[in-house]
Amino acid sequence: MVSEVKSISGSSIPLVGNDIDTDRIIPARFLKCVTFDGLGEHAFADDRKALNGAHPFDQPQYQGAKILVVNRNFGCGSSREHAPKAIGDWGIQALIGESFAEIFFGNCVANGVPCVTVDAATSKKLLELIAANPQVNVTVNLETMQVQCGDFTGNISMGEGARNMFVSGSWDACGQLVAQAEQVKATAVKLPYMAWNICDKLE
Repeated sequence: MVSEVKSISGSSIPLVGNDIDTDRIIPARFLKCVTFDGLGEHAFADDRKALNGAHPFDQPQYQGAKILVVNRNFGCGSSREHAPKAIGDWGIQALIGESFAEIFFGNCVANGVPCVTVDAATSKKLLELIAANPQVNVTVNLETMQVQCGDFTGNISMGEGARNMFVSGSWDACGQLVAQAEQVKATAVKLPYMAWNICDKLE
């Protein structure tokens, strides 16, 4: 399993506004799902309904986008993991913003969706470029720590610990566990409180 995330390229969605909270990203009534499957179709459900087709997630020119560009304090509010799940299920693979709520950022890391920060001037420039040309290619490079949008290049930031997790693939805890299944079994049989033969029957 290859889980490294070093570079994400594609078209983008400009989502203007500060303090967009997790209840707006995925309203509470959709949290009763047993799995996260299908959450993407409900991303920003109430905002989209209120704007009656004018929300960027509904506009045809932004369909198929891989990168979401936002402003300040994105993902604030309650700590629901459903928020990055909904964004990821919609197709977003990376976020660029001026700042992100800490718990939302951590949930994105756990789900393999990097959130990189830029200064206000870079955010404004990216939002303008994408709105003017929705099909412009945007690349988020976690190795060079730069974002490229057409002819424009800007610097991005991310804590070194999180960046290393993406570049090395170590963000994917479940993937690492599955990849080391034989070593896990070998260790488990040595533990007096583990009945691994029972676990084998449950597989």
